[in-house]
Formats: sequence, structure tokens, C-alpha cells
Amino acid sequence: MNILYNIPSWLIALIMIALMIATNAIGYYFKKQNHKKDPIAAKAGLGPVEGSLLGLLALLLSFTFSISAGKNDQRRQLITEEANDIGTVILRTDLYPDSARLMLRDLLSTYINERMAYYAANDDNKIIISLKKSNTTSALLWGIVSELAQDPSNTLRSQQMIPALNAMIDIVSTRDAERKAHVPESIIWLLFTLTLAGSFIIGYGTKGKFNWIMVWSFSLMTAITIYLILDLDRPRRGIINMDEAHSSIIELKKLLK
Repeated sequence: MNILYNIPSWLIALIMIALMIATNAIGYYFKKQNHKKDPIAAKAGLGPVEGSLLGLLALLLSFTFSISAGKNDQRRQLITEEANDIGTVILRTDLYPDSARLMLRDLLSTYINERMAYYAANDDNKIIISLKKSNTTSALLWGIVSELAQDPSNTLRSQQMIPALNAMIDIVSTRDAERKAHVPESIIWLLFTLTLAGSFIIGYGTKGKFNWIMVWSFSLMTAITIYLILDLDRPRRGIINMDEAHSSIIELKKLLK
């Protein structure tokens, strides 16, 4: 995990508000000092530079937000896909005689509990443990289905069950890979740098008295946007989570009753 990921999103947002106000005030101070030295040059301002930098900041904000929102949607879709895969396997256990059906369903009940534990895990160690447990259980399921497939009378059943079970197993690694995929830290640092540079330029370009309303508005709205970007990128830690999507996996317990 990168350094920023371990810092709460709200704390980063508060720090950014303080830094933006500070850099804005510094820019305003430099403008005043420059005005004393060269009034004509100071009045000219930084119009083209200010517009270009703020445009670049807006572009990077929208680009980064799009990445975070896209990854958030993809995680949600993978959870739904996994719930569908597990549900398909549960339904196809009905193809087997009761002796095999009950055994498979007991293991699937355990497997669902382990996948629920995977979602509830809030640190890497718990996540790794839950993954190992679910992999062990899925290996047991695969072993039973593979053994049943040796019986010619189960050929049709195996043709239905094996692809479904294979999809259920594969989605685990796909979902975990998506969990590890975050907005690159270099993009986040660039976003912070452009934000502070934009605050400085706005402060330097201020005409007349220091406008606290404009400074607070710009700082607050930018910090809220940054907070949402970070929160979308941290579904296990932030306000925006996957509880609603994950309820579809919890609902699978009803199919086993």
C-alpha cells in the first residue's frame, strides 16, 4: 500500500484546506510586495497563466475523479458477478443425489461465510487469512465435483457444474486484483501540487482586498472533490462502501435453507 492510502481521507482533505488557504495568502502577500516594487507589472497580473493552470487543475480533478468512480463501479460489478456465480453453483447442486448435494451445500455455506469475512476484513492480514480459507474450501468443492465427474452417470451434471464452479473460483482472484488497484500515487501527488499552485496563483491574481469568501469557497470545494476521489478509491474504509452490493452475497444464505 502507498503512504497516502494509510492516511484517512478526511484528514488529507482538512490538511489540503489549510494548505490552500496558506498558499493563497502567500500569493496575495507576494502580489503586494511586487506591487510596491513595480506597480505597472503587478497590475498586469497573471491572466493567461492563471487560466491555464486552473484549467489544467480542473482537467486533472475530473480525470482523477473519473478513474476513482470507474474503479468503484467495477468493484461493485465484480461483487454482483461473484454473487451470481455462487448462486449458480448452489442451484446446480440440485442436479446431484442428496448424498452429494448435502455435502456440497455444507461446503458452500462455509464458503459464503468466508467470502463475507473477506469483505469485512479491514487489514491485509485478515484479508489474506480469509482468502486462504476460501481457497481451501473451493479446492475441497473442486475435489468433490472432480471425483463425481469420474462416474459416467454424472456426465451431464458435471458438464453443468464444472464451468459454474470454475467461474466461482476465478472471480475470487479477479476481485482481489481489483481491490489492489488504486489511483496511482503519482497522480494524487500531482493533483495536490497543482491544487496548491492554483491557490497561490489565485492569491497572486487577487485585486483589491483579500477575499476570504472566494478563498474559502475555492478551498472547500476543491478539498471536497479530493475527498470524494480518495473515498471512492477506499471502499473498505470510507463513507462510500460496497455494503449494498455485498448484500447480494449475504442473501445467498437463503438459497441454502
